Amino acid sequence: MEIFGIPLFDMEDFGKLFFKFGIDLIFLFITVRFVFYRNNRDKDYLFTFFMFNLLTFFICVLLRKVPMEMGFAMGLFAVFGILRYRTEALPIKEMTYLFIVIGLAMINALTNKSISMIELIFTDCLIVGTTFGIEAIWFNNHERSKNLIYEKINLVKPEHEEELIKDLRERTGLDIFKISVGKIDFLKDTADIKIYYKES
Repeated sequence: MEIFGIPLFDMEDFGKLFFKFGIDLIFLFITVRFVFYRNNRDKDYLFTFFMFNLLTFFICVLLRKVPMEMGFAMGLFAVFGILRYRTEALPIKEMTYLFIVIGLAMINALTNKSISMIELIFTDCLIVGTTFGIEAIWFNNHERSKNLIYEKINLVKPEHEEELIKDLRERTGLDIFKISVGKIDFLKDTADIKIYYKES
């Protein structure tokens, strides 16, 4: 049955879509919930990661049936890959996770008969497993970081670093062990400071 020349329902295609989406959702959930959130405890990015993955997946699945130039396809991927929100730039690590969830969506959406299910699942497992391994081995010391706007601009000098860390420890109650000074605004007498601390 068709409506204006558009098929109303195709059982075979819908079954493939449902199966691929199931695989994608499983590995997406493992990556975001059990790897990213377990190590970062930052809920702000959960919505972003899930929605980027789902949107990319369905865009790839639906556009896969439409003839398009390779340049357009690569351009579409590039737009998603380098997209930044104007309100806040994503840190490098979160940007990498964003790239991972986009990559998982594209891999699961664009697979065809030339790629076996074993190869697809192996690739998904390898990506998620590598991500988990790196987080568990290199980032399992519960180190966290935050960006602050600091007003005691006289303490941002290199020779006052210990005094600055002490002041930040007292004011935040965090076990700060390292800081890095970013942009300094002499008009407002403020400085952007990134603090690194150990989470208990």
